Amino acid sequence: MSQISTGAEIEQLIMLLSRLPGLGPRSARRAVLHLIKKKQTLMIPLSAALDNAVEKVIICSTCGNIDTCNPCKICLDPRRENSGSLIVVQDVADLWALERAGAGAVRYHVLGGVLNPLDGIGPSDLFIDGLLKRAPGFKEIILALNATIEGQTTAHYISDHLSEYEIKITQLAHGVPVGGELDYLDDGTLTQALKARTDF
Repeated sequence: MSQISTGAEIEQLIMLLSRLPGLGPRSARRAVLHLIKKKQTLMIPLSAALDNAVEKVIICSTCGNIDTCNPCKICLDPRRENSGSLIVVQDVADLWALERAGAGAVRYHVLGGVLNPLDGIGPSDLFIDGLLKRAPGFKEIILALNATIEGQTTAHYISDHLSEYEIKITQLAHGVPVGGELDYLDDGTLTQALKARTDF
C-alpha cells in the first residue's frame, strides 16, 4: 500500500495507533483524521488523559489488576472482604468482563497470561506464585481461563499445585452460548456442552 504524504508526526501517530488491537493502518488513519478534526474536544483531552494515566496507573501487587492505587479498589472493597471465592483470570480484560457481567462480591487474581512453552512462557513468567500464596485463604478457586489448549494447560497446572489444600476448585461452564444455534457451533463446543449437560 502506498504511503500518504503527511508530516512525520501524523505518520507516527497513525503507526502507533495501528499497533492497538483491532486497528490496522486504515482504521488508524480514520481515527487520526477524526482526532485531528476534533482537536479541541477529543485530541487534547485524550492526550492529557494519556499523560495522566502514564503517571498514575499501576498494577495491584495483590491481585494483578490495574488501577491508580495499590491495592486496587476491588481488593479494598469491604463488600468482598469475607468472600470465600477467588476467580482466576488470564488478564485484566477478563476481570473487567466478569465485573460487567455482575460476578458478585468476589475477589480476583490476574495471571498476566497463560502457559505457552512454544512462546517460552512458563510458570515463572506468570503471577502463579502470588496465587499459590493467596489460595489457602479461600474456600473456592474458580478457574475462569479461556477454553484453549494453553488456558486448559494452565488450569491443570494450577489445579495440581492446589491439590494439597482443601479448596474447592471449579471452572466456568463451557458449551452452548445463550442465543446460540447448534448448527453454527463448532464440534468442540458441542462435545463440551454434551459432557456438561444439566438437569432441566
